[in-house]
This record gives sequence, C-alpha cells and structure tokens, in this order.
Amino acid sequence: MTALISPTADELARQTTVNHDASLQPIQHIAQQLGLTADELIPYGHHMAKVDIRALRPGHATGKLILVSSITPTPLGEGKTVTTIGLSQGINQLGYRGVACIRQPSLGPVFGVKGGAAGGGAAQVLPMEKLNLHLTGDIHAISAAHNLAAAALDARLYHEQRLGPAFSQHTGLPLLDIDIQKILWPRVVDLNDRALRHIHVGVGGGTQGVPRDDHVEITAASELMAILALSENLPDMRQRIGRIILALSLRGESITAEDLGVAGAMTALMKDTIHPTLMQTSEHTPVLIHAGPFANIAHGNSSVLADRLGLQLADYVVTEAGFGSDMGMEKFFNIKYRQSGIAPACIVLVATLRSLKANSGVFDIKPGQPLPAEILRTNIPLLSQGCANLKWHIHHAKSYGLPVVVAVNRFPEDSAEELAFLTDYALSAGAFACELSEAFAHGGSGTTALAQQVINACAEASEPKLPYPDSASLEQKIQLLANNYGAREVSFTPQARQQLAAITAAGFGHLPLCMAKTPLSISADPSLKNVPQDFVLPVTAAAVSAGAGFVRIYAGDIMTMPGLGTLPAYYHIDIDDEGRICGLS
Repeated sequence: MTALISPTADELARQTTVNHDASLQPIQHIAQQLGLTADELIPYGHHMAKVDIRALRPGHATGKLILVSSITPTPLGEGKTVTTIGLSQGINQLGYRGVACIRQPSLGPVFGVKGGAAGGGAAQVLPMEKLNLHLTGDIHAISAAHNLAAAALDARLYHEQRLGPAFSQHTGLPLLDIDIQKILWPRVVDLNDRALRHIHVGVGGGTQGVPRDDHVEITAASELMAILALSENLPDMRQRIGRIILALSLRGESITAEDLGVAGAMTALMKDTIHPTLMQTSEHTPVLIHAGPFANIAHGNSSVLADRLGLQLADYVVTEAGFGSDMGMEKFFNIKYRQSGIAPACIVLVATLRSLKANSGVFDIKPGQPLPAEILRTNIPLLSQGCANLKWHIHHAKSYGLPVVVAVNRFPEDSAEELAFLTDYALSAGAFACELSEAFAHGGSGTTALAQQVINACAEASEPKLPYPDSASLEQKIQLLANNYGAREVSFTPQARQQLAAITAAGFGHLPLCMAKTPLSISADPSLKNVPQDFVLPVTAAAVSAGAGFVRIYAGDIMTMPGLGTLPAYYHIDIDDEGRICGLS
C-alpha cells in the first residue's frame, strides 16, 4: 500500500467547501470583537482590513504570547499553521480572547510545491484565496521598493561611468564610485523562477546600461521584508531602509540606500505596508497577517507590530515561527526578542506520527512520491527511532527558558497505541504537556484540551534565556549555535573569515546571527536526518543586513530563488463558471 504526499481528494473537497460556504462576518464585526473602532480600520473589501498602527497604545499590552514551532520539517508536513489557527480558536472556545498572528504567504510556494499557507479544514483563514494570493498588496509594494533601489543603483553606475567627474558638476551629487564586482542588491520577484538565478544585465552596453552578471531573488528574501517585520513604526522603518547596504565603492566603503538618495522613495512605496492586515478564521477568530520573511536567510516570523497589536487586544496571541525550532524559533529569540523585548510565555512544538517516522532517517522521502507503507502502519520501533528528533527539539526549546507543550497533529489513520507511546515519550523528554490537536477536522473544539494545557503553561513563571550576549564576537556566537546543534566543530572558508572580519571592523560585530542553513536537518546537511552527531558545520560566507539588524551566516549553499517542479501547484488552480477560484489549497 502506498500513498502520495499530498492532501486526499476528500481533504481538498472539504477545504473548498469550508472556504466557499463558510458564513463570513463583515470585517468590522471582527474588529469590534477586539475593541477596534471604525476609524482604526482601513477596509479592503468586506472581509479584510488593515489596522492602522495608530491603534497601538504604548504600555497597554497585557496578553501573553504563544510561539508555535515544530520538529525538523519533512515533506509530509507537520501542520503548524493548522495548529496555530486551531489553537487560537480553541482558546476562544474556552472563553478567552485569542488572536493568531501569521506571515503572509509568498506566491512562489503557492504556485510551486507547498501550496497556500492559510491552514486547512475547519482551521483556516478566510477568505483563503485573498490570503494566499495578493492580500492587501504588501508583497507587491516590497517588490516595487526593492526593484526601485536596484534600478537606481544601475542608473547611478551608468551615469557615473558615462560622465566621469562631470557627473558631480551636472547633478551636485558626490561620485559614489560603485564597484561593479561588489553590487549586493539583486532584483526580486514573488515567483519561483530558476531561470533567473544567474542573469546578465545591461546587455549590449552603451545606452542599455553597464553590462554585468547578477541574479534575481524571491521577494520574501528581500531585506525589506525583514525590515518590515522588525520595524516599530514608520519612522523606524524609514531609518532602517536608509541603512541598507546596497553596494561597496572602489575604496571598499559601504554605499547605503541613503547614500544613493533612494531610501525616501522606497519608504513611500512601502508606506501602507506598515499596517497589519486583519482577517478571520473559519470560526470568526481574529487573525493578524503581517510580513513574510524567509526562515533561513531572515528570521521567519510575522511582525513585531502585529504581535504588539495582538497583545494589546487579546488575552493570548498565537504566533508561528518558520520551520523547526533550530530555525524560526531560534531566530525569534536571537533577533526578534532582542530587538523588541517581546517574550513568549510558552513554546508549542508541533509533531505528527508520520513526520516523526519520516525523521527516523530510514526513508528518503520526497514531495509527490509514494509514501512508504511502513510509515502508515503501526510501528513503535520506527516511531521510537524518529522520536529522538522530538526529544532534541524539546530540549532545544527548553534551553531558552520557557515551558514546552507538544501538540500532536492527529490524522484519522493514527493508531491509539502510537499516540499513547508518543505522549509518554514527550513527557519523559521534558515536555510540560503533550496533547492531541484535531484542528483540521473539528476546529476549535478539536484543540480545547491543547489550549488548556498551553494556558496552564503560560501561567508558569519563566524568562527567556539567550545563548550568547551581544558582546560575544561573531565567531564565538557561531560556535555557540553550532554547539547547540551538536556540531563537533565549525569550519570557516577564507572568504567567510575575511567577511566576518570586515563586518566586525565596520561596527556590526554586536549584531545577532541569522543562521542561513537547510531547514531539513538540525545540521547544515539535509541528508543528515534525525539527530546528527559528530558533524562539521561549514561557514561559507557572511553578510550584514544593516537595516534589519542582523548578520547572515551562510552554512552551505542557500537558495534564495526556488524553482518549479514537474507538476507545480498551478496546474490545479483555475476559476469556475461563477468566477470562484478553485484548486487553491
């Protein structure tokens, strides 16, 4: 017996039914649940609105933050978003005011392999099509602002080379002397397109521009996305954009967006992105969607502003961190918490029986390929082997000083014997609690037991612990994180050592790390499954995101422009005779 690693026909049909038939409330009613007034909303149709950040009241945040992470991701999916949405619904069913905060999906995964990121079944954000496609236009605004800076950079390069010293006489602007080999700001597009990974611009020279090699990244990888997610207000965002390093001069000096004179126009294009978007779940629970940074080359969390707004308006805010605890969760603490001071009260780790068996390392599982029968059968030894990965993530999450609740995202075919084994294992590994989540099938009523355990965990006295101080050197910070992963040692390429030295000399050595590595392993090697031991963490390059406020450490070749597979998700997406979008999941 085999199964494909994709939703069943029944699941897809149920998602479509929920999405099209759910009785949505006007967004003004959802806002009223939270105490927001009409003046604090910027409506986008009947069921979406931006919340003006002027609604934020300093010092009024009294809610508690719940951070949802997971075991090491597999192609089977762990159901983090479904759990995040379902948990917020369960909290509301218990009589508390709950809000979910999630990232905006990128069109690349939506039309590629992953599909949408609205949750599913009885625990999803609605209208699902609006969330997964254009929403309120924030990603498009970021793309435009990013590409404006790229165009401005190439235009300045062209005119300075064309006019030489006369450029300053004509314009009154100083010569930037851009080093054509040190242009750091590629263009972006919010789609998967492998043909753009390596490009040549300015082809033909002359009035076509200065010929040079370049590449294109996906918009979610833009530093502007990370800046939006970390900004406290519009002036803060403007200052951060001004600090972005776009290129180096022939003298090796940084050329910023402020130096290029484009920072103000970039901010103008992004002005409305500063306001989080309000939507609702299938049970009318409020959801704030804001920003969508990658969890490998950025910090992989929704925005500081959405968290602050939710904590002001609700008793509990459930927010999701990208990938496993060694990725988005780690970066929440080391980047987002350090900058904002927003601390979670509890960590939720999502796991499934199937994904734990997949993490055993026995199988080489790839998206779209038949699922091994052993994963679907009751197999305690195989599950026990994969549970080592859960144990590592529990210990890793607890090392940050907070209680950890394991949420087991239950599938209909899961055996009672294996679920009982997993519960006992999680508790023995140090989890505060382990509860089933049946959010997909039952919505909030399928997560009330989980919600109660999470609320109990939030009542525990705790304070976040960080793995390194700001004063540690960049290499010391890298070594500390590598030790957390279980690495035997760290290897640095000569290029990485030079870049780390240059970043420190430029005054950025105090910044936290954003470890850019594979999400498919605790190590930097995606082939090393479960809990790798005795491995070497390779540091191949380093770069500073001066506006976002972190240093990117590349552990291997990190792809910033995904490609489309042989049967991408767009094959299933269409509109019906009534103009409704179908096949989007």
